Amino acid sequence: MERTIERPAERRTEERSVTDHGFEAMYRTYSRNALSLAYLLTGDRLQAEDLMQDAFVKVGGAFGHIRSRDAFWPYLRRTIVNLHNSGLRRLRLERAHIKRTADSVREGTPEIDIAASVDVWRAIQQLPSRQRAAIVLRFYEDLTEADAAVLMRCSTAAYKSLLSRATTAMRELMGGSR
Repeated sequence: MERTIERPAERRTEERSVTDHGFEAMYRTYSRNALSLAYLLTGDRLQAEDLMQDAFVKVGGAFGHIRSRDAFWPYLRRTIVNLHNSGLRRLRLERAHIKRTADSVREGTPEIDIAASVDVWRAIQQLPSRQRAAIVLRFYEDLTEADAAVLMRCSTAAYKSLLSRATTAMRELMGGSR
């Protein structure tokens, strides 16, 4: 008696279905629905287009892991909603920061003259981006370590460590005299 094993072959076909149809075909199939959803969430055509494109880029990275064509739209839809919610959270944080700093600004406070500190500015530009952000948020924006950590999306302890590494690097870049 001969047994045929059809189960694994069926499974492989199902797993390849999204790949076989290609990402470009999925874009053509779902871009209109994605744009409609993004528009309903944002209320703005340009923001909706950006949101849709960001979602397709994000899903494109996971495209090989999606096992069936039927799972693509729910995955894309969830990605659009998540990106929109993340944008709203970021906007809320920015507005809260602006409100806090606007309340603390005093009239007649002299502005920092960056041109007078060319050496400092050049040293800052040589730092890695996260270290540069740590320096700028703490010393130029005059944020507390806790507020800067929130903006950089890390713990206060991680921010302090990052700031310490940045100030050490600044001292080395400026000849260790400052």
